[in-house]
Amino acid sequence: MTESDTKSLLGVSLPQLALRATSGEMVDVSALPGITVIYAYPRTSPPDEGPIEGWDLIPGARGCTPQSCAFRDHFSELKDAGAQAVFGLSTQSTVFQREAAERLHLPFALLSDEDLALTKAMELPTFEAGGMVLLKRLTMILKDGVVEHIMYPVSDPAKNAEDVIAYLKQAE
Repeated sequence: MTESDTKSLLGVSLPQLALRATSGEMVDVSALPGITVIYAYPRTSPPDEGPIEGWDLIPGARGCTPQSCAFRDHFSELKDAGAQAVFGLSTQSTVFQREAAERLHLPFALLSDEDLALTKAMELPTFEAGGMVLLKRLTMILKDGVVEHIMYPVSDPAKNAEDVIAYLKQAE
């Protein structure tokens, strides 16, 4: 998927489906009220194992932890700029995501699309590594479950939260 391909997602309603969150609840992504930020990332590596072989050679693969930490560090600013909710999204299992959310002290839930339901329904960009289908890094800003803005590619994961804040402030 190219940057121009992701523009076709603008104005699209998210499908009525529920994703398991690290908070333990099921989140119907089509029913999210107000402004919601969903940042998709490939995966976070467990602290006791290194990245997938060749990970550093995959364009855009590195930076998942810095991206999540930036959303954590700027969480109150995101809320002040109008975001009612923030979620991270990956194809990893909720069990694995829960460990990452706790380890990184995230004040928001991560959503698991391990069966690729949302990824396939929205035709989100993916790649394969280590025998897994992973999401390419992108950020969707939703208004009442409809894609209002999309950031793709995300070239600097650690700056993504700041870019979202800037967008939200200028969109007011």
